[in-house]
Amino acid sequence: MQPRENPALFGHEAAEAVFLSAWRSGRVPHAWLIAGPQGIGKATLAFRIARFVLAGGDAGEDGSLAVAEDRPVFRRVASGGHSDLLTLSRDLTGDRPKTSIEVAAVRAAGDFVHLTAAEGTWRAVVVDSADELNPNAANALLKILEEPSDNTLILMVSHSPGRLLPTIRSRCCRLALDRVADAAMREILTRGGAGVEPGDLARLLAVAEGSPGRAFALLEAGGLELLDTVVGLAATLPDLDLPALHEFSDRLTRRDAEPAYRTAMQLFLWWIARVARAGADGGLPGEEVVEGEGKAASNVAARAGLDRLATLWEKCARLIDRAESVNLDRKQVVLGAFRQLQSAMRV
Repeated sequence: MQPRENPALFGHEAAEAVFLSAWRSGRVPHAWLIAGPQGIGKATLAFRIARFVLAGGDAGEDGSLAVAEDRPVFRRVASGGHSDLLTLSRDLTGDRPKTSIEVAAVRAAGDFVHLTAAEGTWRAVVVDSADELNPNAANALLKILEEPSDNTLILMVSHSPGRLLPTIRSRCCRLALDRVADAAMREILTRGGAGVEPGDLARLLAVAEGSPGRAFALLEAGGLELLDTVVGLAATLPDLDLPALHEFSDRLTRRDAEPAYRTAMQLFLWWIARVARAGADGGLPGEEVVEGEGKAASNVAARAGLDRLATLWEKCARLIDRAESVNLDRKQVVLGAFRQLQSAMRV
């Protein structure tokens, strides 16, 4: 379910209370930075706030920001047809999103916020995400923040707020969202019809790390099976099972396999970081998420060491990002990531 369509929010009651308190005080900051790890519900909260404000600030009986699904404002926000709401996100080039939010879109938002509200008294802009603004777009957004319009709310989602311009951060009220607790994660997965077996649920919660969005993406792409393969290949190091690696990379380069490829590469980076974090703490990852993980992690950590693992993570993250931006061959990215891990273990 897309964030603009989602009527439910779990685990972020404290953040809701902060906004609701500001609203009731009559002194609502015009710009909010909703920060936290990816997939934990930041965009869902942004659209929840926007609906609440565009509905006139009517709190539900529970005192939350919820707006009933049968209200016209809910339906128009969900469909993207509310005339007082503008969303800034990456446009599509063909069937693929552009690499950034461009300056023209932000300048259009600058014109939008100076218009009179068409359906009520407020206008809202959701930026999802502010991390994807290119430099010119970021400067254009800063100008909007410096010259706020009355009864305008700007809601910015950010997975990495430290990468934003300090001048943007300083002009926003920050809502820091924490990872969702396991109990709430289970409820979200149940409501979403995930239907996960008990044994797999524990593994899924460990890998998702409090991110509902990540959990559903993993399920959709077969992430647990992909993780089995990633860790299984790492377990063959430093020799590396090349036939198995080529078979895996061929599988990820099929025309319909792009979601699986993205997930596999994210899991590769996640596992390297997991091993590095455990090594920094003087141990191994806690409960195994893949059978035999402890032995594989111990081997990688002992041979590569913390510094080389950190360097490896950065190199592979850049490789994956570059592949995305210039459309590199996916097979070479998969092979390159594992070969760099092999190289780090042989130094």
